Amino acid sequence: MVESTARVYRSELRARQARETRARIIAAAGELFAQQGYQATTIAAIARVAGVSGETVKSAASKAELLIAAFEMTFSGREGAESLTDTEVGGGVLDLPDDVFLDTVLTQITEANARGHRLWTVLLGAALSDERVDEVLTQILRRRADDYRRVVDELMARGLAVAEDDPRRTAAALSFLLSPESYQQLVAQAGWDRDTYMRWLRAAVAAELAR
Repeated sequence: MVESTARVYRSELRARQARETRARIIAAAGELFAQQGYQATTIAAIARVAGVSGETVKSAASKAELLIAAFEMTFSGREGAESLTDTEVGGGVLDLPDDVFLDTVLTQITEANARGHRLWTVLLGAALSDERVDEVLTQILRRRADDYRRVVDELMARGLAVAEDDPRRTAAALSFLLSPESYQQLVAQAGWDRDTYMRWLRAAVAAELAR
């Protein structure tokens, strides 16, 4: 019994150490990708920042997989989630009352874009030359479209959006307005502060939902 308990403990310890090592590698990769782009970031550099060997990095994930994981963790706090409602960004929003539902969605997506817009730009660029990144980007965009269609359905069900024959059009418009590209252009490039950006976003979304 004592030996069995010790084996379980050692197994759990190794598993926890492996998770912590992977988390450090992903964080290091995300930092480097955001600073210097996909092509210029090497496995050796990731290993150096993470404090592990190059072989440890390679055993954790490929370079493409590290970029994908870094973006997903930075943006939503979880890898491979099928919906934002399964992540820190969207968890619990469907349970919120009507008077705070939309503003909470806008705020949490904006906070996610603030964290992830640099890596999103890197992801878009890497997809042009890396087949694996391009494949996952297609999946991310599909999930994003599905998420916004669910948001529109929820808004219409709550009476917060005008019902229409093609809610997919409204979903596509919201996806554009709340995109990392929107945040990147207006905040990172044009220099808008957060309050200015949020006022614009709320007004633009309200106008779209009233169409």
